Amino acid sequence: MKTQTALTLASSSPRRRELLQALGIAFKVQSSDVDETTAPGLSPQEVVEELALRKARAVASTLSEGVVLGSDTIVVLDDRILGKPADEADAFRMLSMLQGREHTVYSGVALIEAASGRSEVAHSSTRVKIRALSEAEIKAYIATREPMDKAGSYAIQGIGATIVEGIAGDYFTVVGLPLCLTANMLSRFGITVL
Repeated sequence: MKTQTALTLASSSPRRRELLQALGIAFKVQSSDVDETTAPGLSPQEVVEELALRKARAVASTLSEGVVLGSDTIVVLDDRILGKPADEADAFRMLSMLQGREHTVYSGVALIEAASGRSEVAHSSTRVKIRALSEAEIKAYIATREPMDKAGSYAIQGIGATIVEGIAGDYFTVVGLPLCLTANMLSRFGITVL
């Protein structure tokens, strides 16, 4: 049996943990509480890559070996980044903007080898169409509490699947960890899935 390089997920996201578990890779979780503000003028791609790298660096700096995986996901509509809602009114505002329209979800992935500092960062993007929603439907969805800790105020892998009309691109990018991209990157750090 070949030995795998130790992998640490720099995220407290239960969704990322579930997705990484689905790959059958052994890993541990170490949350990275980093400042997620970014400089104005960055493209969405630059934002998710910078934040993914920032999260991975924060955890890698506490380790002497192994590989750290950082990831970040944002929802972009009309060149505006929609983060996690501050409250129910904010969730209502976001869902009202998204309903009946198409937007783009970006997920950044960063890997850092703790011992050498070697790093790699990339991103994936997926177009998502949210169906037309009534005010009552938006309020009912918010009442489920599902939107409250999600970028763009919806979860494609939960009840939110009922408001997603279609996607063009990688489903897992929308969930929060593009698995094809992640597996390809991990292989270059000696962690193979297949």
